[in-house]
Amino acid sequence: MPSEGEFDLQEELQNVQNPSDYEIPHEHDPSNEDPARLLEVAVESTAESSDTILHPEIFDIYRSLLKHIRVLPTNLLTKLLDSICSGFQSELDGTVRDIEDGIGQDEGYARRKVALEMYGFLLAWFSGSVGMKESRDGEDGPAADIGVVPAKGKRGGRAARGGRNAAGRKGAAAREGWNWADHIPQALALVSKVLRVQTQRIWTTTAERDTFVSCLVRPAYHVTESEQYMKVHEIKMAVYKVICLAVKHHGHSLAVQIHIIQSLQFYEHLSEPMAECLSILAKEFDHAQLGDEILREIAQKTFNAQDNKGPRAFAKFLVKFAELAPRSVLKQLSLLSAQLDSDSYPMRIALVEVIGHIIIELSSSIGVQDNSSASATKQIVDLYDTLLERMLDLSSYVRTKVINVLIRLCDMKHKFPKQRLAVTEAAVVALEDKVTSVRKAAVALLVKLLATHPYGIVHGGHLAIEEFQEGYNKVKEELDKLESSLGKSVETQDGEEDEDTETEGGKKKHKKGKKSQRDEDGMDVDGGGDTEPEDDDDEEEDEDQDEDEDAMAVDEGDEPESSGRPKKSKKGKGKLKPRKSQIDVVAMNNEQAALAALESNTHQKLKLRKKYYTEALAFIREIEGAMEKIVNLLASTSKPEVQEAIEFFRMAHEYRFESAKVGIKKMIHLVWSKDNNAPTTEDGKELKGIRPKLLECYRSLYFDPVPDLDAKAQINRIAKNMIERTYDATLAELTSLEEMMRIMMDEGQVHQDVVTRLWKVYSSDKNLPQAQRRGTILILGMLALAKRSVLNNHVDTMLRVGLGPLGKADILLARYTCIALQRLNGSAKKVKGSLLDNTVRYDIDNQIFHKLREAIEHPSRSRDWFGLAEQAINTVYALGEHPDVFCDDLVKRFTRRAFARKSQPKSDSQDDGGDGQTQGKGKEKEKDPDAMDEDEPSPTAHVSQGSSNSGEDGKKDVGDAFELSQLVFIVGHVAIKQIVFLELVEREWKRQKDEKTVEKQAKGGDKGPSKDLAEELDQVAGNAEDEIGDRIAAVREHELLYGPDSLLAVYGPMIVHICGSPHKFKNQTLRAAATLSFSKFLCVSSQFCDQHHRLLFKILETSRDASIRSNIVIALGDVAVSFSNIIDENSNELYKGLSDKDLVVKKNTLMVLTHLILNGMIKVKGQLGEMAKCLEDPESRIADLAKMFFSELSTKENAIYNNLPDVISHLSVGDHAVDEETFQSTLKYIFQFIEKEKQAENIVEKLCQRFRLTDDPRQWRDIAFCLSLLPFKSDRSVKKLIEGLQYYRDKLHEPVVYERFTEILTKARSNKSKDKPDSELNEFEKILEEHRRQGEEDEALQRRVEGKKAAVKKRATRKTTRKKVQEQPADSD
Repeated sequence: MPSEGEFDLQEELQNVQNPSDYEIPHEHDPSNEDPARLLEVAVESTAESSDTILHPEIFDIYRSLLKHIRVLPTNLLTKLLDSICSGFQSELDGTVRDIEDGIGQDEGYARRKVALEMYGFLLAWFSGSVGMKESRDGEDGPAADIGVVPAKGKRGGRAARGGRNAAGRKGAAAREGWNWADHIPQALALVSKVLRVQTQRIWTTTAERDTFVSCLVRPAYHVTESEQYMKVHEIKMAVYKVICLAVKHHGHSLAVQIHIIQSLQFYEHLSEPMAECLSILAKEFDHAQLGDEILREIAQKTFNAQDNKGPRAFAKFLVKFAELAPRSVLKQLSLLSAQLDSDSYPMRIALVEVIGHIIIELSSSIGVQDNSSASATKQIVDLYDTLLERMLDLSSYVRTKVINVLIRLCDMKHKFPKQRLAVTEAAVVALEDKVTSVRKAAVALLVKLLATHPYGIVHGGHLAIEEFQEGYNKVKEELDKLESSLGKSVETQDGEEDEDTETEGGKKKHKKGKKSQRDEDGMDVDGGGDTEPEDDDDEEEDEDQDEDEDAMAVDEGDEPESSGRPKKSKKGKGKLKPRKSQIDVVAMNNEQAALAALESNTHQKLKLRKKYYTEALAFIREIEGAMEKIVNLLASTSKPEVQEAIEFFRMAHEYRFESAKVGIKKMIHLVWSKDNNAPTTEDGKELKGIRPKLLECYRSLYFDPVPDLDAKAQINRIAKNMIERTYDATLAELTSLEEMMRIMMDEGQVHQDVVTRLWKVYSSDKNLPQAQRRGTILILGMLALAKRSVLNNHVDTMLRVGLGPLGKADILLARYTCIALQRLNGSAKKVKGSLLDNTVRYDIDNQIFHKLREAIEHPSRSRDWFGLAEQAINTVYALGEHPDVFCDDLVKRFTRRAFARKSQPKSDSQDDGGDGQTQGKGKEKEKDPDAMDEDEPSPTAHVSQGSSNSGEDGKKDVGDAFELSQLVFIVGHVAIKQIVFLELVEREWKRQKDEKTVEKQAKGGDKGPSKDLAEELDQVAGNAEDEIGDRIAAVREHELLYGPDSLLAVYGPMIVHICGSPHKFKNQTLRAAATLSFSKFLCVSSQFCDQHHRLLFKILETSRDASIRSNIVIALGDVAVSFSNIIDENSNELYKGLSDKDLVVKKNTLMVLTHLILNGMIKVKGQLGEMAKCLEDPESRIADLAKMFFSELSTKENAIYNNLPDVISHLSVGDHAVDEETFQSTLKYIFQFIEKEKQAENIVEKLCQRFRLTDDPRQWRDIAFCLSLLPFKSDRSVKKLIEGLQYYRDKLHEPVVYERFTEILTKARSNKSKDKPDSELNEFEKILEEHRRQGEEDEALQRRVEGKKAAVKKRATRKTTRKKVQEQPADSD
């Protein structure tokens, strides 16, 4: 019986660990007795007197109810807990009174002690049992270590257990509305009260006191095991209070330390709560020793690289504790830093974050003028160095975390300029990291460094290098002048004279011992800001307004460093006083001393300003150096990385980095990005697509309104920015800009007032720059792609301006106007198979076509005329009802002009032609290689006349070569556009036929035709459509170029004659135009193509003009689409372009071949090796295109596998062979697409057989290398290799060959399953070694034999020589 002398708390706690074996002398079974009545007896007894718990009968009732707690209803649970807590509270109050009154010693304290232990025991049992009960009832309660097993009872048996299970289910149904979490704060509050009692007065021995305290803290431990409970703030704070009181007042530190370490190992959710608990213990209870002990224990732990759960929990604990109590962690940092070399990367990540929190904490104490400031600064510098060292960590996760910590440190009040420069350098280096997450974080760090830079004092926030360089030169000049006048009267003490000397590379030299804080203070000496940049006055003309300064004014206002500067300036001045130069009293009198003091103060200010400019220039140059690398990141396949790069260029542009314009122009191509994937999340945030991010960036830079501008100025600014986007833009950039403008117009982001303003600029009578008016009509044409209404009401304006006097003076303006006019017919995409045509067409007598004819016929000798003629003809075919009538008349007019008899040829024709050729080459070099406009030739800039027929007789007719070039160009372009027009005619005929069929069905009555009749009608309609298609094909094939009434038929032989007679027609413009037209004629008729296509290949082979060769390559692609069988027979000629010296020709050839091969237009006949050579091309664009080709080709069924033997042969042997290094890198890339094991087996067999066909050691090495690239994942591949031993055993003496087979063995062993023996591979290895040794012996023997043969031959030669010498004297005798 548990009386005051018999109740042993330690023993009871131990016994209750297994409730099924826990014996109660007066046990009551609630399934047989009424639990309510039992509880009522106990409650009445304890309510009368709390010490009745000492009565065995009462105590056993409580224990019985707790043992069978699963069957108790809800109301009894609450009543049971209230009874235990009230009795505990009453007993506690009595104990406190006894201690305060000084009574109850000995026997009285003994009774109080036992009663308190009993109540504590019951409360601990209740908390554990209820937690387990709720866990079994479906709650997220903890798994308790007491009361975890349901009681079996004394009788046991299946029936008894079944009855109790039924009772348990009944009790569980009755407890549905009861929640233990509602009662936890009350119970833990009571425990906290008990822990405030002076237990040493009652428990005289340490063991007893520790047992009682452990019993009291146990409910708190039970609660911590539940993640759901620890999310409730009230419960969490109650747990913290219990643990802190136990540690502070009862020496429970060791037990809590053990519990926390175990909790971190088994309960990951307790990492942050335990850190919070230790923080509260240190701050509110002034007990930091426990935290120090735990940190020391963690520092001594060794974590395994394969274990993720344990290290991650400890890492979260360290990070949270460093965030809440960084000073406590700082004391143990010397021990914790050992974890920076831990094998577990989560621990290294944690230490990086810990260092970040410590740096933030230390920086907050720097502003205090005491001795700790210098110490904190030194510690911060050391910690920065540690962080930068971790940038070289092997784990990309650690490197990324370092950068993220550095980003957070950028927001500190103190900037530490020297450390920021080091961070900037590290970020620039990280841009070339192989892991995309690191590169993305590095870009984000550079963005943050820009946004928080400390160099916004003098120039208002922006970082234009010209202004800073000018300021640096000015300060340096003033400083040199002052130093020369100061002489030797002042002796400087700080030795800072040469510290800030700027080298040519933009770097700076620092002396040791200078604090970064002093640098920062020095930057604010000139904090008056009297050199604020002044915005230029805006022009009065609306179209010429420049809003760049206004845009930057907005950015300057957001500069984060603008606040708090005056205070820092004062501190800076205060620090500078002791550093003033000392006056040499011996050298001067008092007046000179005063003057020297003034000059010395000025001298210090100039030196600090020089330091400011030096550091600013170093930072700016680092950012400038990162631009090219970040431009390359725009092509990354990682969406977050590309978005960060976009944000960087937006930020750099706002801070006026000149080189940011390159990235801004480059990123516009991202408008074609397809964001098909679901938005990914990073740090809990949804990422936008690349295209929305790009549009947002461009809008913020150019198209969004800015503050402090009226409506008119806003419209002028937006319109001006739109126009400026077209300046110096390549064809590819204009195409991307067109898509961007279309999207913005579709989404309603372009205000109508902006469109109106653009029309005013276009139609202005003022003398505007040509580029401005051109850009205006380009933008209007782009906007019209989305809404045709942009142009509908302004046709007369376009005809008056673009095709009027201004257009005749500016050919490019006329050309862009023609492009805009083409948008009038609508740009709706045609639905495949649909016969509907919603385009708008005008009568050929419309004013539009008269103006177009005038524009084309206007005399011009500029190469830009060809672009105008091309777009004008395109406009005629896009808008004209009968474009063939217009073009018929146009061709005749130019024929009369070209062949009209001239009075006499100009004497300078040949000279002009030569000059034009030179100019044309210059322009061709400047042309963007991405702009592949085959319709625009590369003739000379301004070509005069040349001889179209050069004969010996000077009296022959001589025509103007440029006019003949114009005629030839028009004829060729009309031919290609006529084909497109015939397709439209075919579709229109089919549409009319379809409408007639529908009308006939409607007239036939309401009843639909029968099934058989419907099928017959469909068949008839299909036959009719086939007839229409055959008729159009016949017109194209036989009438356009061979019809008796065809105008184009007249010019076919003439163009062939010009192209085939380069010795007669030497003018480059004429040859380029004729070649281009000839290419277009080949696309018209297969008969013409079959007769003359060899001439085109001959020109491709012999022409020295790169632009002509480039155009021919593109034209051959079009011809191959039209007549693939003709080009397929001569595809070898097309592959020769891959070895062309000109980059544009090579690039165009590769792109054309990629298109033709991937779309099945031509068959690959062993020429894939030439494509493979491009993989290692020194030009990155060529290599990237080749990689894209093979990547796409790998998606075709067995395409790479089937051509792999030819590729190996092509690159290894023969005239096309490459060096071994190139061969290996090329094949290494291609072999990664061999993934099927069956393919690998066949390749092993084929490569082994190749050994017997060659005696060249180079080919042995190549074949062995290819074998080593295969995966050898299956036993069949190894078996094939072993079976082929007979083919390569005599080649194993070659060291490289044997090394490759050794690599294969290693790979095969790594892929072999562990349960299979390696006997076969071991035997194969021995055979290889034996044949290698035998081969070396044979080689050595052969060398000896050859050596002996050579020696014998040499001796025979000497013997013969001696014999001849002996015979010569005999002959002379």
